Amino acid sequence: MIRSLIAAAALMAAVPVYAQGTPTAASKLTYIHAGTLLDRPGQKPRGNSTIIVRDGRIVEIRDGFVAPEGGATLVDLKSAFVLPGLIDMHVHLLSEGDPLRERMEALTRDDGDAFIIGTQNARRDLEAGFTTVRDLGSEPRAIRALRDGIDRGAIAGPTVINAGRMISVSGGHGDSQNGLAEPWAEAVAAHQINTCNGPDDCRRAVRAQIGLGAQVIKFAGTGGVLSNVAGGLGKQMTDDEMKAVVDTAHSFGRRVAVHSHADEGTRAAIEAGVDTVDHGTFLTDSTIALMKTRGTWLVPTMLAPQTAVEAARAGKLPPATIPKAEAAATAAKDSHRRAIRAGVKIAFGTDTGVSRHGDNAREFALMVGAGMTPMAAIRAATLDAADALDRKGEIGSIEPGKWADIIAVTESPLEEVSRLERVDFVMRRGVVHKAGGKRQVFPLD
Repeated sequence: MIRSLIAAAALMAAVPVYAQGTPTAASKLTYIHAGTLLDRPGQKPRGNSTIIVRDGRIVEIRDGFVAPEGGATLVDLKSAFVLPGLIDMHVHLLSEGDPLRERMEALTRDDGDAFIIGTQNARRDLEAGFTTVRDLGSEPRAIRALRDGIDRGAIAGPTVINAGRMISVSGGHGDSQNGLAEPWAEAVAAHQINTCNGPDDCRRAVRAQIGLGAQVIKFAGTGGVLSNVAGGLGKQMTDDEMKAVVDTAHSFGRRVAVHSHADEGTRAAIEAGVDTVDHGTFLTDSTIALMKTRGTWLVPTMLAPQTAVEAARAGKLPPATIPKAEAAATAAKDSHRRAIRAGVKIAFGTDTGVSRHGDNAREFALMVGAGMTPMAAIRAATLDAADALDRKGEIGSIEPGKWADIIAVTESPLEEVSRLERVDFVMRRGVVHKAGGKRQVFPLD
């Protein structure tokens, strides 16, 4: 048996590894005629322009409508508003947005079921205009397979930056034993490697997720709304545990996101060196000032508390979650408005999976309602999100050398940002997935 495993490992090592997005066919050239082009969100849009794409990357942008070279494909967006593909910094691709039903069906599902759910959700998010997503909590093996299948071109979906399982203290938000009867809790505990207690154990938990393919690390600094335990939303990890998580992840070159509601937990995570604060529900002015000083990103996920309250009032959440949902929704709007007014760096994120996949763009109107301009909200979902991901050289704008992640809407979202809820055209890495508002046949070669 051991010899067979060694032989299999040797065979796998001998298989060539292809770079993500490397074309497998002959060089492909595409010309895109754009009526209005927001190539760099934050700057004034260009008029009639031609984007030239070769093998999935942008090679040139020219003024006017340039006739394509012989053999090139022409994409006519002359009457459209064209902008970079959107980035959602907080999704859960393997979640369907119905936590009560998911808990009820947990005993009959495995990674295979999760993978199928993920393929459906990935396509919904892509067709909504989101060409890159950061998945902050999914079964490690299933999300890794989905990520790699998309990169190989076998599955239609956005580029996925995955965290695997969220790191949590025992009994905290992210501990899958919460709310289970004792026999089932014991069974879960035997397979759970994302919970930790004490700095050394938290270092082990981070390394375990990286070993399972995590490209980013997420930890629960505070309680959470949807965890089935009446533990509130207060700080749950100690300062030393947070520092151990952040330092270990950074030593492996991974950025770190903290799930955080209570201000005490948020402040401790910022002082530990976390890269993004996700939710940031109960922010004090002093913590907002600290975020500005440290350059910490806020991912507000404004859509999540609104969705959670709606679900709680409809009886779709366990009783323990209802008071938490109400408290978070009340506080979040004021906290986010003050953070925006103070100039904290904002990156777009929705917590989709709590809300429905494909509805991600509803976040834009909430951001504008909290004080952002439409341009600033769009920049938060493009250039700024790319910066928060440390991928400015690859995505976030339409510039030579970057991936051809391009979307279009029929009218300017700078006048009415909710127009981004109806994306008409989607291209990811040079492949058209949606045109004229309709799904395109996805090429498998």
